[in-house]
Amino acid sequence: MKASDRAYASLREDIVEWRLAPGTVLGEVEQAERLGVSRTPLREALARLTADGLATSLRGRGVVVSDVSLGRLGELFELREALECKAAALAAERGDSPRFADLRDRLAAAPALLSDHDPQRQEYYALASELDAAIDEAIANGYLAQSLGALRVHLARVRRLAKDDAARLRQAAVEHATIAGAIADRNAPLASAATVVHLSNSLNHIRSTQGANPDTKSFQSDREAIHG
Repeated sequence: MKASDRAYASLREDIVEWRLAPGTVLGEVEQAERLGVSRTPLREALARLTADGLATSLRGRGVVVSDVSLGRLGELFELREALECKAAALAAERGDSPRFADLRDRLAAAPALLSDHDPQRQEYYALASELDAAIDEAIANGYLAQSLGALRVHLARVRRLAKDDAARLRQAAVEHATIAGAIADRNAPLASAATVVHLSNSLNHIRSTQGANPDTKSFQSDREAIHG
């Protein structure tokens, strides 16, 4: 892996996982030393993060981690609905029914993985990612899959704002099972409608968790508040 690719991957993961909170200055010298790369590949990585919308350049401060704006959260979910509903419908038309039937059954059992004592819930997140990957493969549309991949980077950041609430994740698992089941049954309208329900519930949960209205400019950037 090129040094710039390695630096990009590390910084992106740190931003998505909130180890680098919004507003954090990504100083070239500090980050190059931390990641063990020279400043040239580090600059390339920062340019890619800026293009992704995960970082921004501010006069007098350099490159900083971008905010997650509650005011623009609705826009993000509008795009998510357009892309994910179409993808679910296409997967129902083109996908492998047995594969999605298996995912449906595993997702239906997933609430048992989600206890209040497991703040990471990695098994469930891995299963949800497996559903995403299955849909990406089923749609057989490289442009749509690429757009979904770019969107999911931002959604992974937003997910942390929901504070990994066990009750919401159990509900989301049932919603994902419904989507997978509709795809397995080759019912494109139901797959799309189930996706709308899931996205609406997700958006409402994030807004209620933050205790803010859509006009709020940005979420708290304090990592302890995010995960508390």
